Amino acid sequence: MRTKIVAGNWKMNKTASESVVLVNEIMALLKINPVSNPAQKVIIAPPFVSLPVVSDIIKAFPMLYLAAQNCHTKSKGAYTGEVSVEMLKDIGCHYVIIGHSERRSYFNENDAFLAEKTEAVIKNGLIPIFCFGEVLSERQSGLYKEVVLKQINNALFALSVEDFSKVVFAYEPVWAIGTGVTASPEEAQEMHGYIRQIIADKYGVDVADETTILYGGSCNAKNAKELFGKPDVDGGLIGGASLIADDFVNIIHSLS
Repeated sequence: MRTKIVAGNWKMNKTASESVVLVNEIMALLKINPVSNPAQKVIIAPPFVSLPVVSDIIKAFPMLYLAAQNCHTKSKGAYTGEVSVEMLKDIGCHYVIIGHSERRSYFNENDAFLAEKTEAVIKNGLIPIFCFGEVLSERQSGLYKEVVLKQINNALFALSVEDFSKVVFAYEPVWAIGTGVTASPEEAQEMHGYIRQIIADKYGVDVADETTILYGGSCNAKNAKELFGKPDVDGGLIGGASLIADDFVNIIHSLS
């Protein structure tokens, strides 16, 4: 059975004190209305400065998992401003987001570098949430499937079956991130089904069937249920809506 996930990527929002307030609001709502599906996980990815305080709070709430928004490939060294996977593991992270479109665009992270990051995350016993997707021009030109195939092939297809099976996928059409525009449920299913077929062609049907593929791109409390209702959509990587406790918890329950 595939793991179902709703992950909240807070991006560069919320101070440490504000993060405490938000995570407590989310926990309070989930205590009132718990998630009933034992195969479902909820992941929270606050900024680096908030990871320690959020980690301490969610230790008492087993269904909540902590993710970092980024990491470096190296374990230590003269890399001013960077954070290693070992550091993230030490403060309680279980997941690391890799290759978000904002990292690719603003910080020029390429497929080869993302492959190194993914390997570092897996090597240290954490789980990568690997992001990928096409920009608007690639969607409009009809090249979006080729773009997605290239991103997955370049960054992940050198992994062994064992290591590949640890990766969580997050398809994020870049044209739908922070724009208010969302891929239709049919468009999301088309791409998720295609991604699962890519995996099956490389690693076999059994691996593909067990791979969690999240949708990321202006998913909110209003459209989540319809998106999550598609057979190959296993949850969502949520941006802005994860900063509002009521909305985020409604999205979580849309997957139940």
